[in-house]
Amino acid sequence: MSLFIIWLGVMFPLVFSPGPANIVFAMSGAKVGVKRSIPLLAGVDSVFIVKSIIVGFGLGEVVRSQPTLMNTIQLLGSVYLLYLAITFISSHTTKLEGTTETLGFVDGLLVQVLNSKGWLMVFLMFTLFTEQSQETFGQNGIIVLIVWLAILNISMHFIWISIGELLSRVSSSKVYEKALNFFYSGCLALVAIWLIIENPMVIEFISRT
Repeated sequence: MSLFIIWLGVMFPLVFSPGPANIVFAMSGAKVGVKRSIPLLAGVDSVFIVKSIIVGFGLGEVVRSQPTLMNTIQLLGSVYLLYLAITFISSHTTKLEGTTETLGFVDGLLVQVLNSKGWLMVFLMFTLFTEQSQETFGQNGIIVLIVWLAILNISMHFIWISIGELLSRVSSSKVYEKALNFFYSGCLALVAIWLIIENPMVIEFISRT
């Protein structure tokens, strides 16, 4: 229990903080509701589980030793997030009109595969807690951490989707809904631009020019 409390104290803020995936979840919840956002959630969290398995059982060191690969993934992911933000901003079809585009399983896969911050979060978890988990649970320590993270991710992602849906129900005004759409899209665009600007490949390119 003490290990779980310490683990939760570290991982909860990281999982619940408004990162790229959580903003996308809120956007999807506002657009299509919780039920139709489940495929998106399944895509994101499937990749998270795979990342946890890769890193937890040692293959993550191969990824960690290739900084160029990580930087390329981050750059591609940032561009994709910017594309999603522009798509949502340019969309004039609202939830009130009954027909709106749904982000699905494949979108969830792309969002999380190209999310380098997700890799770093998983690396951090296993760096901090692998030894303690194995002392507590023996050989099953890694599996326990993977299960804990999967449960935390799925539950927090449902909360973000629900928050988006709840905010979309506050008012039936199309002006309010359009403003909310711009807010989500703007947040996602800012995150994408920030990730692009801080990318080492971009920094190196700018310094050379």
